[in-house]
Parts: sequence; structure tokens; C-alpha cells
Amino acid sequence: MEDLKLVQSQAFIDGQWVNADNGATHPVFNPANGELIATVPDMGAAEAERAVLMADKAFGQWKKTTAKHRAGLLKAWFDLIVEHADELATLLTTEQGKPYSEAYGEVLYGASFIEWFAEEAKRTYGDHIPSARPENRYLTIKQPVGVVAAITPWNFPIAMITRKVGPALAAGCTVVIKPGEDTPLCALALVKLAELAGIPAGVVNIVTTSAPVTVGEVLCTHPKVRKVSFTGSTPVGKHILAQAADTVKKVSMELGGNAPFIVFDDADIGKAVQGAIIAKYRNAGQTCVCTNRLYVHDAIYDEFMARYLEAVAAMKIGAGLEKGTDIGPLINARAVSKVEGLVSRALEQGAVLAAGGAVSDVGPQFFQPTVLVDVNETMDIAHQELFGPVTTVFRFSNEQDVIERANATPYGLAAYFYTESNSRIWRVSEALEYGIVGINEGIISTEVAPFGGVKESGCGREGSRYGIEDYLEIKYLCLGVGV
Repeated sequence: MEDLKLVQSQAFIDGQWVNADNGATHPVFNPANGELIATVPDMGAAEAERAVLMADKAFGQWKKTTAKHRAGLLKAWFDLIVEHADELATLLTTEQGKPYSEAYGEVLYGASFIEWFAEEAKRTYGDHIPSARPENRYLTIKQPVGVVAAITPWNFPIAMITRKVGPALAAGCTVVIKPGEDTPLCALALVKLAELAGIPAGVVNIVTTSAPVTVGEVLCTHPKVRKVSFTGSTPVGKHILAQAADTVKKVSMELGGNAPFIVFDDADIGKAVQGAIIAKYRNAGQTCVCTNRLYVHDAIYDEFMARYLEAVAAMKIGAGLEKGTDIGPLINARAVSKVEGLVSRALEQGAVLAAGGAVSDVGPQFFQPTVLVDVNETMDIAHQELFGPVTTVFRFSNEQDVIERANATPYGLAAYFYTESNSRIWRVSEALEYGIVGINEGIISTEVAPFGGVKESGCGREGSRYGIEDYLEIKYLCLGVGV
């Protein structure tokens, strides 16, 4: 990483590595041990506005490039990411905490969006519309929307950037990125590789800050920004929507979730346990599609829970770079405090602790993989996004009842269920009010399928052939040709 200088301590605006105007910096710590990794510029409104103006300036030329040219640059960026996957994964684990194997998987997953949209750049087709009058011809073309603000979280600090920047650049847009305050180094490393790939100055810009509200307000209200893509919590997403409304920007919102995981009585119990473990404890439970509510049918409850608790007990807690680690640290002390509070309140309200329930002796930011049973919908924990390694277990005996309980939430991002019945697969899939449904599968994310939610989990889709559409405007051309 030192030879390549992937660890950057400056932000990137208009093709230049720059400091904050006032020289301020903010630290980036390793969540596993609290050690300082690096410092990055602590920027504010002035730098954010400058980044927007430079992106707008670059847009004038970038939008004129051919789709084939943009595809070639994106492919070069993809190749560099894959070539340096080990360095990036090591940096990701050091900065964010997840186990190295998961970090490496994220790097390749993130790279896949650059490759996918390099290919999709050449497929933003328009239409010829049959004319209503003989003297006219009707056509549509698709053009880039303009400058895009990409506001990304800390839990997937590489993939959440590429999932936005890939389609934006493929469409001909330019981008200003504001990465998560806890994980700016992965974003800066990606941009370093984009620079090496030959992506022109001003096309990709990155503003680092410890003041997300100040920088975010500029990105969400500036008239030169024509689209905002945000991944994060629902309350923050609602605030961003309100800010973007004044200038009627296009928005993509990938917000919070409260994912149910339903295990029916005809499920393959071994596969269901395996799917539930990965869907719950990946990234120490810090994902928006993590299982929040585990519903288990009464007929198989005892057998399922015995095998589930055995699997939880076998998980290794440790630093992400240690061999065999399954559960890494939570991102910061605030995250630990939140999880502690959720578990404590659930126990006060009648939940029963079946495993874990406390901070691990491995370190102050490591929380034990926890299982709470006898949970019901009167408890606060049933209605909150947990974002930690905590399973809440509910019992059920009726298909319609569990569907109604699963849907009884303002969120609608991901849901999961296990069954061996083909007819039930269709009934339940269509009845669940979620944008993504995993059926006999605990890992659902891929670049080739659309990712996004309904209700208060957001709007728009990322990935797949649909993912580039939010970065394009449709223009109708009415041509008079005479008769």
C-alpha cells in the first residue's frame, strides 16, 4: 500500500490531492484496537461547493465523450481494483473492522459494479415511436442528468461507492463523493486507482469531513447538483429528500431495513440455519439487509434453535486480520452503546437471553454474537434496525399470520424465508412487502440484479440494467419532415 500510496491523507478535487482550506484534519482509527491509521482533511462548505463547481465544469466535456470511451476507462479502473484487491481488502479491514475474507469479497463485489456499468454504458438506448401524424417523426434519446452527489456509509466503504459512481460515470455524469466519516481511506484509495486508470480531472471528486451535516447540505441544495444518491438511515434520508426537494433533484435512497427471516415447518433446517447465520452476522450485523427478526415455526422451533445456538457458539470473535475471525468489532463506541441499550431494554421487556448479550473481553468495541428468544412485537427491539450482532427470535404457527407480522413495519428493504414448497414460494414472495426477497438463500446482493427497497426503505434501484436509469434523463424529439 505504501508503494502504491493507496493510503491517502488528502482529499481529491478537480484532479488535485488537496488539504482543507484551513488545514484542519480529522483522525481515522482502527476499530479493532483504537490505533490511529491516518488523518484526512476535515473539509466544510467551501470545499464542498468548490468540488461541485469543478464537477460541473468537467461535466461539459465528459458528457460529450462516447459511451465506448467511458466504458474503456471504467474497464481500466475495474482491472486496477482487481489487481490490488489484497491491498484494498487489508485497508478495508483495518479501517472498518470486518473480517478479511468479507473485506476481500466486498472489494470484488465493488469492482463488479464498475465492470457491469462499463458494459451498460453502451446500452442506454433511445426509442423510435410510431408517429401519430404523417408529417412528424418521434424519437427519444437518453442523456446524463448532470453532477451527482454520492453520500455513502461506513459499513461497505468500497461497494457503496462503486454502486453509485459506476453507473454515474457510465451515463456521462460527474460525481462528488462524501464518504462515511469513519471510513474515508477506502474511498480515497478507490479514487487514486480511478486517477491511475485515466479518468479525467473533475469527473470524480471526494470531500472528506467530520461535519457531514455541513457538507451534506451543500451537496443536497446546490443548484448545480442534479442528482443525490444516498445510502444510510431512514431519518437522514428523509432529511436529504427535504433538502433536495427545493431544487427538484433526482434522488436515489437506499435506507434502513427491518428484515424478517421466516423458517417454515417444511424448510431444510440445516440450510435455514446456515442462511440465517450469514444473513444475520455478516459484518457483525452491520448491514441494512441483515436479518433483524427471525420467525421460526412452532413445529421445528426446538430443533432449529438447538442447531442455531450451536452455530452461534462456534463463531470466533476477533480482529479482522486474524485468521478464522467470524465477528469483528463494531464501528465505534456509539454503535456499541446502541446495541447494549437495545439488548438491555429487550430483557427488561421480557425477552430471554439465550446467547451472548455483552461486550466481549476481546476488546471494548467487540460485542458478543447474541440471541434473544421469546421476543414479541410489543417490545421496542422488534421495530428498530439493530445494526449489531443480535438475533431476535419470534415463534409462529400460521403462514398468513407470519406474513402480516413480517409486513408490520414501515421498512421494506429485504426479507428472507425458507420452505420446500413451490406453491408457498410464490404465495409468500408476492405477499411480502419488500424490494428484495431471499428464498432459501441468505446472500442476496449481486451487481446483475436490482437492489433497493419500498416504503420507508427508499426509492430507486442500484445495480442491474435498471441501475443506470436514475442517472439519465429521457428527451423526446419531435421531428417535422413534411409529407
